[in-house]
Amino acid sequence: MRHHLARYGALLGALAIVAGFALALPETFLTFRNWINISQQVSMLAVIAFTMTVVMVTGDFDLSVGSMASLSGVVAAVAFQAGAPVLLGVAAALAVGLIGGALNGLVVARLGILPFVATLATLTIFSGAAFLISDGRTIFGRDIPASFGAFARGGLPLGTWDGRPLTLPALTLVALAVFALVWLMLGRSRPGRHLYAIGSNRQAAHLAGIRVTQLRIAAFATAGLGAALGGLMYASRVASANPTQGAGLMLDAIAAVFLGMALIAEPQPRVSGTLLGVLILGVLDNGLTQLNVGSYVREVVVGLVLLAAVVSARLSTHGNPGER
Repeated sequence: MRHHLARYGALLGALAIVAGFALALPETFLTFRNWINISQQVSMLAVIAFTMTVVMVTGDFDLSVGSMASLSGVVAAVAFQAGAPVLLGVAAALAVGLIGGALNGLVVARLGILPFVATLATLTIFSGAAFLISDGRTIFGRDIPASFGAFARGGLPLGTWDGRPLTLPALTLVALAVFALVWLMLGRSRPGRHLYAIGSNRQAAHLAGIRVTQLRIAAFATAGLGAALGGLMYASRVASANPTQGAGLMLDAIAAVFLGMALIAEPQPRVSGTLLGVLILGVLDNGLTQLNVGSYVREVVVGLVLLAAVVSARLSTHGNPGER
C-alpha cells in the first residue's frame, strides 16, 4: 500500500489540484467550455513540449526552444512585411526551426559539446537574431496578414453549449496532431525504439548498430521544428510577433516533460506523460487566473508542484534515501 501511494503520489496530487479548483470554482472550472479554453491556452506549449520529449528520450535537452519560438514568429512577420504570401512566410519560419534544431544536434552529437553549453549558446544566438531582424520591436497591425491571424480564431464547430456556439480551436487540433505524430514515432516505429535505447545506454546502442549520432541530430531537429511551429501558433493567436514572446516556453516545456514522467511513474519520458504534464500546468494557470492570483504566485506554485512530483517519483523508484 505504501509503495502504491509513493508510486502514484504525483497522479493523486494532480487529481487533488483539479478537485480543489472544482470546489473553489464550482460554476466555471469543470465546464466543457472552460476545458476547451484550457486546451487552446496550452496548445503552443504542448507542441513544444511534445517535440522536446523526443530530445529528452535520448538523455539530451534543448534550452533554445523558447528563443527559437520567438525567432520563428519574427521570421514569418518580417517575411509578411516584405510581401511574402502567408504559406511562404510560414515555410520560412519552419525551415529556420528545422535548421536551428539540426545545428544544435550537430554541435551536441557530432562535436560532443554538452547539451547545456551548446543550447545555452544557441539560445543566445537565436534570441539575438530575433532582435536583429525585427529591429527590437513588435511587428503587428497591417504587417500581419488577416488570414494568418484568422487561423488561430478558427476551429471545428461542436454545436452549441449554454445557448452559445462551441468550437474546438484550430490551435488545439494542431497540438493533437503533433501529439499523435510523436506518439506514433516514439511508440510505434523502429526509430522511436532506437531513441529509447540511446537514452537507456548510449554506448550499448552504438555497439548494437544503432546510428546514435544521426538519431540525436534528428531529435534536436524535431525539437527545433516544434519550437518554430509553437512560435507561429503564438504569433497567429496574438496577431503579432516580437523577439521575446517565447521567453517562458522553454522552462515550461521541460517542466511538463519531468512532471509527466512523475505522473505516470516512468524513468524515461513518454509523450502521454508529457500531455498530462502540460494539462496540469494549464489547469494551474487557468484555476489561479480565475481566482485572481498573481503571476508571481503562479511561478511559486508551479515550482512547488514540480518539486513535489519529482520527489514522489524518486521515492517510488528508490525508496526513502534515509533508510539506506
